[in-house]
Amino acid sequence: MAKKWIQVTQVRSEISTPRKTHRETLRALGLTRRGKSVVVEDTPTNRGQIRAVCHLVKAVECSGPLGR
Repeated sequence: MAKKWIQVTQVRSEISTPRKTHRETLRALGLTRRGKSVVVEDTPTNRGQIRAVCHLVKAVECSGPLGR
C-alpha cells in the first residue's frame, strides 16, 4: 500500500497563539514562518499535531513529498 502524504502550510502567525505548546507543535511539524509549506507523512501522530494547530495551518492531501 502506498504511503499517504499531507502538505501543511502555515497561514497564521504563531505570535497570535497564547499557548507555548502550539508554537512547539508548529516547530515539530517543520513550520518556522507564515507561508512556509512542508510535506509530512499521513500518520495518526501528524494528524493529531495538525488538529492541535488547525487554526494556524492549512492541510491538503498530496501525492507525495516534493522533490521525489
